[in-house]
Amino acid sequence: MSEQKYDKKINGLFIDPLIFTQKFVKSCDVCICSGECCYYGVYTDKLEHDKIMEIKERIIQSMDDSQIKDPEKWFEAPQEDSDFDSGIAVGTEVYNGKCVFLDKVGYCTLQKIAFEDGENKWKYKPIYCILFPLVIYEGALTVDLDHLGRMHYCNKIENQTSTVFDCCQNELKHLLGEEGFNELLKYKVEYFSKNLE
Repeated sequence: MSEQKYDKKINGLFIDPLIFTQKFVKSCDVCICSGECCYYGVYTDKLEHDKIMEIKERIIQSMDDSQIKDPEKWFEAPQEDSDFDSGIAVGTEVYNGKCVFLDKVGYCTLQKIAFEDGENKWKYKPIYCILFPLVIYEGALTVDLDHLGRMHYCNKIENQTSTVFDCCQNELKHLLGEEGFNELLKYKVEYFSKNLE
C-alpha cells in the first residue's frame, strides 16, 4: 500500500520521489510525436466524462474526418476506481488507432476547443491527460512507467534531457495548487539533501 511505501503526503496524495529523478524530454511537442501518449485513450473521472458529454455538440464541431462523431462511441463502460475523485473511472475509446479526441495532426480536440473559445487550455481536458507522464496510482503521485515505456520518442534516452518534475511544473501546480507545489519544492530539497548525505 502507498502509505507504507512513501513518507510524504501533499493534498491527500503520497509523493513518489521518482518524479524528481525519472528522466524525461525537456518539454512536450506534439509536432514531434503527433500526441503519441494519447494513442491508447485515457481514464477520465465520471465527473470529467459528464462535463465532456455536456458539450458534445461543441466537440463535434471541431473534430476532423479522422474522428468518430457519435458520442455514444466515445467512452468505455464505467468502472470503480478509488484513484478518481468520484470513485468511478470511464475510459475513452480508441478509434483509428488513437483516442477518440485526438485529431489527425495530434491535437486534443478538448484542448483545441478551449483555445478556440478563449478558455483555459485545460478546462475540458481530463486530469490524467494533463498530468502525463505523471499518474495517481493507489493514492500516490508517481510516474506512469508502463505507459511511458510504450512511447517511441519520450522514452528514448537520447531525448531525455530533463526530469519529469522539471518538465511538468505547470501540470503539478494545476494538480496541487501553488501552496501544494511550494510544499513539493521543499520536499524535493529535503529528499535530495537526505539522499546525498
